[in-house]
Amino acid sequence: MSEALKTTPAEAVSAKVLAITSGKGGVGKTFVAANLAAALTRRGQRVLVLDADLGLANLDVVLNLHPKVTLHDVFTGKATVDEAIVKAPGGFSVLLAGSGMVEYSRLTPEVRDEFVRVLRSLLPRFDVVLLDTGAGISDVVLFAVSLAGEVLLVATPEPTSLTDAYAAIKVLSMQQKRRQVRMIINQTVRPGDGRAITGQLQQVLDRFVSTDTGRPVRLIHLGDIPADPSVRDAVMRRQLLSINNPNSAAALAIAQLANKIDETVLIKS
Repeated sequence: MSEALKTTPAEAVSAKVLAITSGKGGVGKTFVAANLAAALTRRGQRVLVLDADLGLANLDVVLNLHPKVTLHDVFTGKATVDEAIVKAPGGFSVLLAGSGMVEYSRLTPEVRDEFVRVLRSLLPRFDVVLLDTGAGISDVVLFAVSLAGEVLLVATPEPTSLTDAYAAIKVLSMQQKRRQVRMIINQTVRPGDGRAITGQLQQVLDRFVSTDTGRPVRLIHLGDIPADPSVRDAVMRRQLLSINNPNSAAALAIAQLANKIDETVLIKS
């Protein structure tokens, strides 16, 4: 857990905080976050997705939600956290950010403090908090990722996505001293593509990225989501894939990802 989120022994903290991030936009990061949340909920986890893409939020669009209260209202004291939490299709909870908020394009001490305060208040109430971060390596994105115990990085097989994924992993390794990053490869064409891509990225990191310990960050291939036309249909309909087409190849792959996360990442120490 991040130092900023550590609490006193008297405070009951149960949630595991996972950051879902990416080196570039357009790789399906928010789609993955929403559908993973639904799949983890079906496994009995109490899940909240916090839209940490401050200022350019689109989780509400993916879920077809129209919130009256957002994270912006909580930050400014106009509403409480309870008033801002919304139940999403799929049974999980969401805390949505406002879109087009210029004041959140950079990380101020006020935004930092409010973000930590809100997140700390959520930890005792859930088993899993997924931070749907922005893409890239801006200070806002890196701060959100720094609050997570585990990083799930979404990439696609396209060269631009992999180049940006490498850049993001390098920064996480050197600035945040991350020792491992879990990879989800979206839109794969052939079985085994994601594992091969993860291995190639690992080779580049081993060669070019050195850390204080002399050990490069370890990439863990969490799983793949195959290219599937049902994904586009679900996105256009603003529905979860588990609702729109639960037996599709992509939906089954996301269910497998949730199983793996539940059985490995979320194991209580």
